[in-house]
Amino acid sequence: MNNHKAILFSAPSGCGKTTIIKQLLQHFDCFEFSISATSRQPRGEEKDGVDYYFLDHAEFKKRAAEDLFLEWEEVYAGTCYGTLKTEVDRIWNNGHVIIFDVDVNGGKNIKKYFGDKALSIFVMPPSLEVLEKRLRSRGTDSEESIQKRLARSEKELSESPCFDITIVNDDLTRAVEETKQAIANFLNS
Repeated sequence: MNNHKAILFSAPSGCGKTTIIKQLLQHFDCFEFSISATSRQPRGEEKDGVDYYFLDHAEFKKRAAEDLFLEWEEVYAGTCYGTLKTEVDRIWNNGHVIIFDVDVNGGKNIKKYFGDKALSIFVMPPSLEVLEKRLRSRGTDSEESIQKRLARSEKELSESPCFDITIVNDDLTRAVEETKQAIANFLNS
């Protein structure tokens, strides 16, 4: 059934993609989450090898120069995110479908790389105002960081047509159900 398939989620920060993914991981036992690498510091309770592979900036750039990433990007000055090729191999060797949680450019790049073997899903906030409230309510970012994220979000929202489907997360239960249906259709195709 999975035959080396991948499902990728992209959205501006604060749209709820990680929350949706966590619910999907409980529903589909063939899924395994692709842990991204980042050069940023852990936030809150984040753990290395669970939430991200935390690398310092120099190590991240060294691995990028060695072509060890499927995709990567310096999202903010000094802050890189990417998908290690070894992570893809690890998950497929387990016989699982890869779930990616990546930024918009990463999502477009992964979709281009995998083609029809990947379903790309864009999670959209109901509005920029709701998105700002969600970012502030997390209590994990500085005001400067929130402003950077909001500025970036406006550009990212314009990229939603590049994805296979768009899910508006104005009601979490409905958004999860719509996503489950789209994924079931993809896996059975």
